[in-house]
Amino acid sequence: MHPIFPAALSLALGAAPILAAAEVFEDFTGSGPAAWEYIADGVMGGVSKGEARVLSEGPERAIHLTGTVSTENNGGFIQVRRLLPDGLPEGTKGLRLSVRGNGEAYYVFLRTKEMMRPWYYYNVAFTAPEGWETVEIPLAALTRSHAHLAELVDPAEAISIGLVAYGRDHAADLMVREITLY
Repeated sequence: MHPIFPAALSLALGAAPILAAAEVFEDFTGSGPAAWEYIADGVMGGVSKGEARVLSEGPERAIHLTGTVSTENNGGFIQVRRLLPDGLPEGTKGLRLSVRGNGEAYYVFLRTKEMMRPWYYYNVAFTAPEGWETVEIPLAALTRSHAHLAELVDPAEAISIGLVAYGRDHAADLMVREITLY
């Protein structure tokens, strides 16, 4: 059976998709990369600069976020973000990212429907080592940016996911070749 068939059947029956086992959410092939948008702090007056592009490494593809993060002028981030119009599947407990980078700390930012301000988010840090590694991020490990947000993320309420270089002056160099939901 095709791996997305159960989710498609669930949608056809009018039910929310239920995550039965780990499934690939993004591998940056096909039309997937077009869903990701680069954003920097310039939208708020910051001066960080960078880019995100999809690279091919043999048969695999990866999104590559590079640039310079600057905290000058109230700035401090560059990111690549994907909107989630249908949320994450019911039963999602976390994310597995296949990452490589420059040994710096990066973040997963998750935004939900409850967020009324652009600077509200849930986040968790991870390190991107020089060689490919899998980083496991339980949704329960995400911390909220403001106390009035729910303590735990409801996967169905997710509206976007971001891969972010954030919060300090540094050179960003992050590659992600796959995101799996579990």
